[in-house]
Parts: sequence; C-alpha cells; structure tokens
Amino acid sequence: MKRVTLFAGHYGSGKTNVAVNYAMHLSDSGLPVVIADLDVVNPYFRTKDSEAELAAHGIPLISSDYAGSNVDFPALPGSLYSLFDDHSSYAVLDIGGDDRGAFALGRYRDMMLAEDNYDMFLVINCFRPLTKTPELCVEIKEEIEEAAGIKFTGIVNNSNLGAETTVADVESSFDYANAVSSLTGLPIVMTTVMEGLEVSGDNIFHIKLQKKIFEEDS
Repeated sequence: MKRVTLFAGHYGSGKTNVAVNYAMHLSDSGLPVVIADLDVVNPYFRTKDSEAELAAHGIPLISSDYAGSNVDFPALPGSLYSLFDDHSSYAVLDIGGDDRGAFALGRYRDMMLAEDNYDMFLVINCFRPLTKTPELCVEIKEEIEEAAGIKFTGIVNNSNLGAETTVADVESSFDYANAVSSLTGLPIVMTTVMEGLEVSGDNIFHIKLQKKIFEEDS
C-alpha cells in the first residue's frame, strides 16, 4: 500500500465513489487518511457530496470552495500542497475525468515523483458507452497519462449499473477487465462490488451504494 493513491478514469466510471470508499477503508483500518477532490471538470458528482460521511469516519476533505455549488471555477485550494509536504497521513485523490481533469494533477507531479510512494489506478466500467471496449479504455488511459505526466500502476474494475447491478453483471465484466490488463500490462488491483452482492474472485472490494449521476456522453 502506497502513501498516496490516485483514482482516475473516464466520466461515469465511478472513480469518486471508489475513492470515497477506499478512504473510509483506510480509516477503518486505523490509518490516518486525508481525501482530496481534484475534479475541476465535473460539478455534478463530487467527493464533497460525501463530506458528512467522511467526517463521521474522521477523514478530512480538501476540495474547491466552489465544489457542490452552482459556481464551478477550475480552482484548487492551496492546502492541497500539504498532502505532499506532510508525509504523516495517507492521501486519497479523486482525479477529474479524462485528460482535461488530469491536467490539474500536473502542478503536484514533481512532488509525487520525488517522494515515489504513490499508486495511480485506472477505474474502468464496461457498461459506460465511451469505454465499452478494452481498446477504448486504453485510449482513455493514454490520454490521462499524457495530460498528468504520470503513469498508471494498476486497474480497478468498477463495472456496474448502479443499484440495478447483479452478480452476473459483475462476473460478465471479468473478461473485459482482463483484456484491459493484457493490453496495458497493468494488474487488476481490485474488483469493486456493492455491499450485499456475493461475487467470487480475487481482490474483491465491497463498496457502499452512493448516489451516482451519469452525465450525458457526447
């Protein structure tokens, strides 16, 4: 487990939901953790939406002052630098969707690379129209890496249909995730499954159901 964990992926992949649940998992394991919302692109589903639940777990949230409001400026708080200056806590970062959102990570890249204690996970969802094939996923991966200047280190298979997800849906995504892994050379570090679904497999990570808003793909 690295000190800094970044979650990035295509819009609607569910990276925010995964990041929030992963941060709570670290906290429940007794580790000091801070979560940061670097999504300056999508104002609809933000880490800030889970601020109360994060606070109940004792997890500080760093996000734009305008997150969750009807004013959405591409601005990040200066307190984000504390995540890389102070190494006493684990840091979970929710990165904005696609290459546009990944640009925001660039200003912290040198500090992360210097510490060399991070993982960046590609969150994939085979049920999203613009990443419905492994090849499309690889395109998104390469765009994000180029914009961020950082390489992915693993894959999170978060294939789901929200509250309608069944065990069969999750199991049907395994071949897709394995294909993305084969094409990229990246390991599948976890497959996320909603609490209450019993799915057999390696590295199953159960998450809580949270409100999810899928924006229209264009």
